[in-house]
Amino acid sequence: MSPPVVTLHTVTGVDVELSIAGPGTRSYAFVIDWHIRVIFAIAWFLIAQVIYAAGSLSVIGTPQGAGALWVWLPAVAIYFLYHPVLEIALQGRTPGKRMAGARLVTRDGDIPGAGALLLRNVFRLIDSLPSLYLVGLATVIFTRQHVRVGDLAAGTLLVLDHDASATAFAGASAGDGTLTPQAADLIQELMERWNALDEQQRAGIARSLLARIEPALSAADLAQLDALSLRSRLAARLAAP
Repeated sequence: MSPPVVTLHTVTGVDVELSIAGPGTRSYAFVIDWHIRVIFAIAWFLIAQVIYAAGSLSVIGTPQGAGALWVWLPAVAIYFLYHPVLEIALQGRTPGKRMAGARLVTRDGDIPGAGALLLRNVFRLIDSLPSLYLVGLATVIFTRQHVRVGDLAAGTLLVLDHDASATAFAGASAGDGTLTPQAADLIQELMERWNALDEQQRAGIARSLLARIEPALSAADLAQLDALSLRSRLAARLAAP
């Protein structure tokens, strides 16, 4: 049976579908991430124990006072902050999600913001109840879009990253300022349909594209650009190497 999909409406009016990751993909990603964070937390704990013992010229034992904070606090932070920190830094991914071929997106298909990702992880406290993430697993199995409570609160979805359309909304500009292939396709499609669209519609689509491609442009700057300027600006970006 094919996985469920969510249909997204692009700025050019062409609908695309993102395949939603099911319980198996989620579980696989979680198990990988769980092992990674446990290994790193234990590694820090053991290394810090050795450093503490060497500094105090004693055998390895239970650290006291500031030593206990030095040993325990980073290990606990590694374990509990693994998901929120990496999901923010890697734009909706973690090593486990990468290996499982999945990523987090908003319901509009964009990269979730830091606030949404933090909220999603706060709700892990509920998803993990009563133990072994039973609440989260139950909601993933029985909800139509396979979401857990944290996803419902944050408005996020876990989609299959190997789906070509899943990356079409992940950003229009690459890290070096060049266009992504998906952004170039959107601009090209808009150019081809330019004359078939009414002036207000094509101007709105063009401003939406430019807002993604050039995030430094403010809403006021975009509002001042007329249809000819918008088209020229998009054409220049498309022609740039």
